[in-house]
Amino acid sequence: MYDKMIHKRWARLAIAILGALITAASVNLLIVPQNLYTSGILGLCQVIRTLLERAGLTVEFDIAGILYFIANIPLVILAWRSMGRKFVIRMMICIAASSLFLSVIPVPETPIVADELTSCLLGGILSGFGGGLILTCGGSSGGLDTVGLYLSKKGKGTVGRLSIVFNAALYIVCAVLFSLPVALYSAIYSVFSSLFVDRLHQQNIAVQMLIFTKDKGEELREFIMTQLERGVTYWNGSGGYTDQPMQVLCVCLDKYEVVSLRQAIQEVDPTAFIMINEGVHTGGNFERHL
Repeated sequence: MYDKMIHKRWARLAIAILGALITAASVNLLIVPQNLYTSGILGLCQVIRTLLERAGLTVEFDIAGILYFIANIPLVILAWRSMGRKFVIRMMICIAASSLFLSVIPVPETPIVADELTSCLLGGILSGFGGGLILTCGGSSGGLDTVGLYLSKKGKGTVGRLSIVFNAALYIVCAVLFSLPVALYSAIYSVFSSLFVDRLHQQNIAVQMLIFTKDKGEELREFIMTQLERGVTYWNGSGGYTDQPMQVLCVCLDKYEVVSLRQAIQEVDPTAFIMINEGVHTGGNFERHL
């Protein structure tokens, strides 16, 4: 059911906003009360917020969400130039939702979970789950997600790996400015969040599909090339038992596109035989579709 929902425009947007809510709630309820710092651009904004508070600037709400919104403006420009108008619109909605949730969800005066390590693990799992929902639904909450998606599209890395590298530098700064335990617990949170993002984000999983069809090869090739905008290789073969002619189609695509193709196969040729191989290595002109 979930796989079908993420291929419907308004359902995708609703799930992406839900992901932003889950991420913001995990941060404000589990991480901030422990005086720890999240990952990515938001973590940097939280460090800046703490420094401003130490300088005497205090407000009634957490200004990290506002700083995060401002920091994403140049990243929106980057996405507009390289990732397409529809993606940027979804990204802007997710950024606005994330900033709003971070500003309105109250931070408890005392931690909900007393143990710091448990807070880090729960916060990382929930934050990674929420971030993965956003990315899987074709959106982005901004920050490192945008840069990571750009690199993923170019085939130069994944979202989670970029996050780990950036956060290593961020938490070194936290260790210098605050304390080593703060940096270590925050880093634990960051690693768990990044791992769950990569686990859920199907953008990073390439899939090879072989389709064996008797007389619907042309229609399926048309769908793959026009609707999925993927190249397809095909050849003619014969059934081993029946000796009847058939066509074999070979296509490589991202995992989240598999559901659309399987639905098309079911409609065009319900008797077609398919083989799916996940986690294949790709190169050349294979394009990551956002």
